[in-house]
Amino acid sequence: MSGLLIRPRIRPRVAVVLVYTAAMCMNGLDSTIVNPALYTIAGDFGRPLSAANTVETAFLVALAVGLPVAGWLGDRFGTKRVFLGSLTAFTIASAVCGLAPDLTTLVVARAVQGLAGGLLTPVGMTLLFRAFPPHERMKLAKVLILPTALMPALGPPLGGLLTEHLSWHWLFFVNVPIGTAAVLLGVFGLREHVEGPEGKFDAVGFWLATPALGLLTYALGFGPSQGWTRPAVAVSVALGSVLLVAAVLHQVRAKTPLLKLKLLADRVYGSASALAGVTAAGLMGVLFVFPLLYQASLGASALDAGLSVFPEAVGLMLASQVVDRLLPKLGPRLLTVPALLVAAAVFATLAIPGVAENAWSVRGLMFLIGLVLGTAVLTVQISGFESIGPADMGQAMGLFQIVRTLGGALGIAACAAVIGGGHVTEAAADPGPYRTAVWVTAALVAAGALIALRLPREAPQPPPFDDEDAPPPGEGLAADEAPAVKG
Repeated sequence: MSGLLIRPRIRPRVAVVLVYTAAMCMNGLDSTIVNPALYTIAGDFGRPLSAANTVETAFLVALAVGLPVAGWLGDRFGTKRVFLGSLTAFTIASAVCGLAPDLTTLVVARAVQGLAGGLLTPVGMTLLFRAFPPHERMKLAKVLILPTALMPALGPPLGGLLTEHLSWHWLFFVNVPIGTAAVLLGVFGLREHVEGPEGKFDAVGFWLATPALGLLTYALGFGPSQGWTRPAVAVSVALGSVLLVAAVLHQVRAKTPLLKLKLLADRVYGSASALAGVTAAGLMGVLFVFPLLYQASLGASALDAGLSVFPEAVGLMLASQVVDRLLPKLGPRLLTVPALLVAAAVFATLAIPGVAENAWSVRGLMFLIGLVLGTAVLTVQISGFESIGPADMGQAMGLFQIVRTLGGALGIAACAAVIGGGHVTEAAADPGPYRTAVWVTAALVAAGALIALRLPREAPQPPPFDDEDAPPPGEGLAADEAPAVKG
């Protein structure tokens, strides 16, 4: 027995689910967990709050910068290698953030976190969707809901708890053991897939699309609060818009583009991507503006306002059960269109005078938002890639995440623009502008119902025979480590 090497066998699809969930939960949590600690961070480093805000800005801008190249990197170097490399960088950057001796080090490490996070999401979803054929992806609803719903909702209360009872350093240290375990599991459990992109790297597309997304994300983040005419914001809007138009024109004409925009011409995938942008705009917009309306109407504290939207996460968790059971029976179109119309009605109800003043009405409506809008979002996310083959999955995931990220940023910026100069003070402020902004989010979600009419009627059907976990013929225990090649 001493001469035998015993290696534990991990089913590839189990490993994909575990590693993806761990990594995306870290990424989702980090998108919101730092917000409650910014005042403490600014005080510890003796810097103004405006300087501490760069901690979050660096993360969001770097995340947007990483998205355009994610699909190409995964195809060129392998999804397993790129995903685990990004997860390793994210984990190390988390440790550096926790140990940061000054604000500059924290901002730089946070930017590395964001860049790695921008690669993690599309490459991780590519791994997940390549492991499960279309007819089996409905069972992924329970997996996708954790990082997309529960973790961002848990971020603010967990961030406040850790900051108050331990220190803000633990906001980042919590990632280290989880990330380390996920990397080790991924090394032994994930299969490699190298698609091999055709042609050379699209350097022109990279230098157009990457700064365009970074500049526009910066402008959308700071424009509403600092003013669109501020030089840094105005230049970012102008230059980012020009670069984005140039990037689109180049991608359409290039032989081997960095981003395959032609995928958007596919009826199902194009509709799903547009829906992802619109629903992200509505959801992120209402989660941004409603806590402000809640404070304006009730004079509630920021903590109470933050907790008022938490039932939305509970509704989203239940939505995963709804999708799992109803999508095979109703199909994408019949499940999504009514869900979006009901969600728009619930959004509009939140804007009716007197509703925000009732705490239990707010909790109930937020739960409904999570349930019905979450049902639509998960259905789109699962069924939108039915027509995308394995060769284009990496590119399709990258595009999908770009549209969703920009949609969320645009939704927040639109609500902030409608609010204008309205500020919440200790005395009750005028809730009128906040209610108008909520109406805007309702209109966005209602518009999504029109786009959803383009989704297919039928759910994906299983092929006559399918065995995803069986290793390729002629390969033994090392099958999980063998790279999959194009074709």
